[in-house]
Amino acid sequence: MLQVNQIGFAYTQEKSTLSNISFQVEQGQHVAIIGESGCGKSTLLHLLFGNLDANEGEIYWNNTKVLGPAFNLIPGLDDVKLLTQEFDLMPFTSVEENVKKHLSRMYPEKNDAICKDLLNTVDLSALATTKVKFLSGGQKQRVALAQALAKKPKLLLLDEPFSHIDQYKKNKLRRDLFAYLKKEKITCLFATHDVKDMLSFSDQTLVMYKGRLIDYRSPEALYEQPKSLKVASLFEETNLIPGQLMGGNSTENYVVYPHEIKLNASNKNLEAKVKNLYFLADRYLIELELQNLRVFAYHNKPISVGKKIAINFSVENWEKRKITPIQK
Repeated sequence: MLQVNQIGFAYTQEKSTLSNISFQVEQGQHVAIIGESGCGKSTLLHLLFGNLDANEGEIYWNNTKVLGPAFNLIPGLDDVKLLTQEFDLMPFTSVEENVKKHLSRMYPEKNDAICKDLLNTVDLSALATTKVKFLSGGQKQRVALAQALAKKPKLLLLDEPFSHIDQYKKNKLRRDLFAYLKKEKITCLFATHDVKDMLSFSDQTLVMYKGRLIDYRSPEALYEQPKSLKVASLFEETNLIPGQLMGGNSTENYVVYPHEIKLNASNKNLEAKVKNLYFLADRYLIELELQNLRVFAYHNKPISVGKKIAINFSVENWEKRKITPIQK
């Protein structure tokens, strides 16, 4: 469906924004694009849509080459939609009028049904007749999502689609939106900073670092077998443990997540000192000092700062957690 071959892009001659990006996305797949701010996530989405011209490489959507403004007066393809963080709405018209904006007026009953379904999906049915200018930022973002889906695309590109939405609304919206996309077999690529978006709703995750693609696998594979500390740190607090403490080669380092460190363990040969603790509602994040290393572990009860405590590592297939530094 989507084929990206060695694309490169730069806004200026002095610095490259994207370098040698290659990947493919199958029909109906959901792909998260994740990485720190400035790594090129938004630029990649604009290249995929055709808002920018790649300096190198090629992009194909359904065997059609995606070309930018140097070739097309109006960017984009008919069956591809891009929703950026600067959504384009008509403030003085109602929510439902905005959703129907790009629909043909020849089929009013069909349009009403589409609008009703989408407003239910984004939880805005009660505000259907409200003018957009009276909505909050999060509500406007949900209207923009519904508008992007009204004329059903085959490929949907989303740039931080939940950035303006309150946490208590976000969880349900994510479930409803991605369920709708799966039901309609809409391929989706979405840039995000939120690991919950990526873990629960992506089939594959594209990890970017300084304009390069450093990993492209399922969330489960990235989590269980991270190839670098940068990838592992996307998920939660991450510990880098020397091989001699894990039973491996002393020159190697291994990723260990906080839940894989057991406190009050029977292993008295490995002892750490509590330096700090952080309340996380259902548990505590305990900061430890272990042989001059700063290590984080979870525990169900608070532990006094300064206390020495025996620890143990509980990592299945820890040999697969060996990591290598990212090449600069």
